[in-house]
Amino acid sequence: MGIAFGSINSGLPKDIVQQIVEAEKIPIKQMEGRKGKIEDKKALVGQLTGLVEAMRGEVLKNKGARSLREIKVNTGDNPNIAVSADKNVAEPGKYNLEVVSLAQKSSAISNGVEDKDKTYIGVGYIKAVLPTGETKEIYVNEESATLSGVAKLINADSDLGMKAHVVNDGKGEDEPFRLIISMQDTGDDNRAEFPSLYLVDGEVDLYFDQEKPAQDAKVKLDGFEIEVPGNKLTELIPGITIDLKKAKPGEEINIDVQEDVEKIGGKIGGLVENINNVLKFIKEQNTLNEKSDTSRTLGGDLTLTTIESKIRGAVFNPIMTDKGPVRIGDIGITFERSGLLKFDSAKFEAALSKDYKMVSQVVAGSYTTAGGKVNGFVDGLEIAAQALLNMPNGALVTRKNGLQSQISQIEAQITNRQRMITQREEILKAKFARLEETMSRIKGQGAGLAGLGGGAAPTQQLG
Repeated sequence: MGIAFGSINSGLPKDIVQQIVEAEKIPIKQMEGRKGKIEDKKALVGQLTGLVEAMRGEVLKNKGARSLREIKVNTGDNPNIAVSADKNVAEPGKYNLEVVSLAQKSSAISNGVEDKDKTYIGVGYIKAVLPTGETKEIYVNEESATLSGVAKLINADSDLGMKAHVVNDGKGEDEPFRLIISMQDTGDDNRAEFPSLYLVDGEVDLYFDQEKPAQDAKVKLDGFEIEVPGNKLTELIPGITIDLKKAKPGEEINIDVQEDVEKIGGKIGGLVENINNVLKFIKEQNTLNEKSDTSRTLGGDLTLTTIESKIRGAVFNPIMTDKGPVRIGDIGITFERSGLLKFDSAKFEAALSKDYKMVSQVVAGSYTTAGGKVNGFVDGLEIAAQALLNMPNGALVTRKNGLQSQISQIEAQITNRQRMITQREEILKAKFARLEETMSRIKGQGAGLAGLGGGAAPTQQLG
């Protein structure tokens, strides 16, 4: 609380010091006002920076022909197979695939027993000859002498390369539980001689009732028969993975590998949307009227003009392709009267379907035979974004730093001014305290003098 001076002695207002201090704070309020306006501008620059960064993010997603590219595979919605494509390797084409036979694992199933966990099958060992020619033996003790126990022993030995499980054959017989053993990998190279069972003193004799040898899958590609070790084909067609799943022998499958023009169009549409977000911001800031306060906005700011100019340059700049110079506007991206970009997806996708290579060169650029790069539309946008965002000299970075410098200068001025006012306030308090003390002393002396002459008769004038 400030010191209040009464008016009894000096006759001055009680808050005289506060009034003087408040008067001297007026320049601080003015500086804070200027600071607030600059902070508003800085916030707008930050918002614009975020929009340009989002645009650059979409640019990077489509930089280069491989990034732009998308591939789709049509198999007629065949539920028995699954086909996928690596867009970096696969090439458009049509193929006819016929399944002759699926690949199989070496496998065997035992005779049935009454209970998988209780029927005692005896102790001894199980011997198997692996695809490598190595013989492996697994010993069965009393604790493991059941179907479930043997399955656990086999599954616990990773060197066997096989798996075992117990099934109920579902036939409703007295001995429904059977042991199935199979190699983990399919194909002729993974054939195994299934375990010989040397078990004694069991309640039942355990033996393998049926066996299936391993075999390669056989398919015909465009009429030519090919053997492959598994049912997942990764090298039959470059860049295409075919999982035969439940394909039936004799089944023919037509595989059509195409450029996914709709997906590529969607990616370019997303890029145009992000460019328009930047252009909308610029348009809003440059929309001025008699009520516009340009001290708080970026209306007319040179930075906005620079950004718009760079985007327009990327749109109107012709790109050299194998078919000659082509502008992005020729394939579906043009400016409207509003100043925003319009993306004609139908025109773009039609151009893709007609000449994918040319469109790819316009959008993503191309490399010359000498190894040089011809920049495409997205390259132009990337260069523009770098000029705006790169540290430390990007246009937006420089603008933001310049505004922050102004804010820092004003804050320093406010701090100095506040320090001076604080010192001034202390000096004024001291001065007025001394003034009150002096006036009080003078009044006290006057009252004393008046008391000394209070009973004397008035002096008579002579003559």
